[in-house]
Amino acid sequence: MQNILRIRLQRPAQTVKFFRRAVRFLAPCLCLALAVLAVKASPQDGTLPPAANVLQPQAYVSLQPVPRGHSFQIAVVGKITPGFHVNAHMPSEDYLIPTKVIASLPAGVFAVETTYPRGMMRAFRFSKTPLRVYESSFTVLMKLRASGTAPIGKQKIPLTVSYQACNEDACLPPTSVPATADLEIAAEDTTPHPAHPEIFSSGSADKTK
Repeated sequence: MQNILRIRLQRPAQTVKFFRRAVRFLAPCLCLALAVLAVKASPQDGTLPPAANVLQPQAYVSLQPVPRGHSFQIAVVGKITPGFHVNAHMPSEDYLIPTKVIASLPAGVFAVETTYPRGMMRAFRFSKTPLRVYESSFTVLMKLRASGTAPIGKQKIPLTVSYQACNEDACLPPTSVPATADLEIAAEDTTPHPAHPEIFSSGSADKTK
C-alpha cells in the first residue's frame, strides 16, 4: 500500500518536470516562428511599404550634348517617402548600411569622382545615439569624362542606388533600385549647353573617388 502511494505521489512531480522540459525546448522555436511571421506580415498588412518603394531616384545630366574630351556630371536625386529615412553614405555607426550609387559606364566614359551629401544627425527611438541619415531627399553628384574616342550618339547609363530605409520604429530589408541617365556624346568641337542649373549649381561635402 505504501509503495502504491509513493508511485501516485511521484507521478505529478514527473509530469511537472516533463512539461518544464517541453516548454524550454519549444519556447525558442515559438519565438522564431513569431518573428518570421511578423517580418512576412508587415509589408502585407499595411504597416510597412515594400523597401523598394521608399526611395524614388531620378538622374540628370549637366550637359547636352557632351562633347568628346569634356567632363560632365550626373546628379542622382533620391526622393524619400515621408516618415522614412535612409542611412548616409558615411554613416555614424559601423553597423549601419550606407547609401551607395553605382554606375555601369559605357565605353569611352570614365568616372572622376563621386560626391555624396554629409547627411543630418537625427535621434530615433530605436537608437541610443543620434544617427547620420538622409531625409526627404538627397543628391549625389558623379563627375565623369568622355574620352576623345567615345562613341558619338545617344547613350544610356544604368545606375543602381542601394540603401536601407527605416522609420521611427523599424527598418526594412536592404534593397537596390535602378535609375537611368540619358546623354548624347557629340564631336569634340560641338558647343555644350548646360542643363538643370537648379541641380548642378549647388555643391556637397563628402567625396569618394
